Amino acid sequence: MDAAQFKDSLVNTAPPPALSPAMEALWWDAKDDWTRAHDLVNELDSMDAMAVHAYLHRKQGEQRNAEYWYQRSGDGYRQPELDDEWWALVDGLSAKR
Repeated sequence: MDAAQFKDSLVNTAPPPALSPAMEALWWDAKDDWTRAHDLVNELDSMDAMAVHAYLHRKQGEQRNAEYWYQRSGDGYRQPELDDEWWALVDGLSAKR
């Protein structure tokens, strides 16, 4: 699924099947369900999941916790604006599929 298809799926009430946990977390985040998004990546050690985890904590205003996860993830998706970071994550993670 490319980034455009992912964006189009946001009109649905459930995420598309077979999304990675990191992509599913971004889907739930876009639906304003931070807790569900966080639960999907909270215990995962993949770089992708840690990058989403960092973004989610930053979005919550938890900068110190976000910094920890950015350091673990390699900081590659970080953007000055949260919306830009969300798109960078969607673009980058969808390209890996």
